[in-house]
Amino acid sequence: MTSDTAAASEDATETFEFPILVGDIGGTNARFAVVEHAGAETGEPQIVHTADFPTIDAAIRAAVLEKLGMQPKSALLAIAGPVIGDEIPLTNCPWIVKPKGMANTVGLKDVMVLNDFEAQALAVVALGDHHVEKIGGDEALPHAGRAVLGPGTGLGVAGLIKSGGKWIPVPGEGGHMDIGPRTPRDYAVWPHIEPLDGRVSGEQILSGRGLVNTYRAIAAADGKTPSLTTPAEVTKAALDKTDPVAEEALALFATCLGRTAGDVALVFKAQGGVYLAGGIAQRIIPALKAANFRAAFNDKAPHSEWMAQIPVYVITDPLGALAGLAAYARAPHTFGVETAGRRWRN
Repeated sequence: MTSDTAAASEDATETFEFPILVGDIGGTNARFAVVEHAGAETGEPQIVHTADFPTIDAAIRAAVLEKLGMQPKSALLAIAGPVIGDEIPLTNCPWIVKPKGMANTVGLKDVMVLNDFEAQALAVVALGDHHVEKIGGDEALPHAGRAVLGPGTGLGVAGLIKSGGKWIPVPGEGGHMDIGPRTPRDYAVWPHIEPLDGRVSGEQILSGRGLVNTYRAIAAADGKTPSLTTPAEVTKAALDKTDPVAEEALALFATCLGRTAGDVALVFKAQGGVYLAGGIAQRIIPALKAANFRAAFNDKAPHSEWMAQIPVYVITDPLGALAGLAAYARAPHTFGVETAGRRWRN
């Protein structure tokens, strides 16, 4: 077999049969769209609440098969959780993805499951400049490593590196790294942050529930009674400057996000930029533009000067993960995505 024939055979093995369903499955919302052929734009997105359906199969039947009247042949699904085994649970949602059974339940012949922030990493190279807002730093180096973080129902973390002419997403569970106090004020607040199994991980602060945890902890540290109960309430009160405790909670949230984003930038040497994904980052851009976020990101001695050069971007497209999945669906050979143990052909 010649090298050209071998390459063609490899590309054929990597490709997916159209129409292709792409899905971004989070703890709270699931977003679906269909790519009809290689030259097609991503179809109209269908967004559902995961709590409204008992299974992902039921959600696909309602949102895609019935509402769109389409029968995809393949699917690329990004889920909030590690992809291990033939039955894949989501971390913050009771759904269990069972790719082997999807031929019978929703008619899919070929199913590939990725981590949701792997899809966000793919989106970094699929989105244009008009889909991001820059938060400091110099210009990104075009072929350097990149990192993606996203506080939401949980905290997603992934990397993106280029090797052999291909962009390679690096999934992980970085949202469960420990996060600790640094300043005297931190040390006063941290004992009141609700731990998970005896420790404070990134998700206990850098998520929707984490923002509420932080708000309650600050109130407890000061002997005050918290009156707000949801992330949206805390965010609104902080941005409207109607509640000093909420203001401090959001400021501490931004500081901790800066610290964590800086840590991940160090891991991936992310001179191609650090990207903040998800709805929370989009809603708190004013807080991220305050000096404390960038100061916390840069404060990584002995590399503070180098860190100050790394650009940080907020992804402003709420459907970025679908764009990343669609880019991979159209030309999988241009990405270095591992399929072993994550692709099922029925």
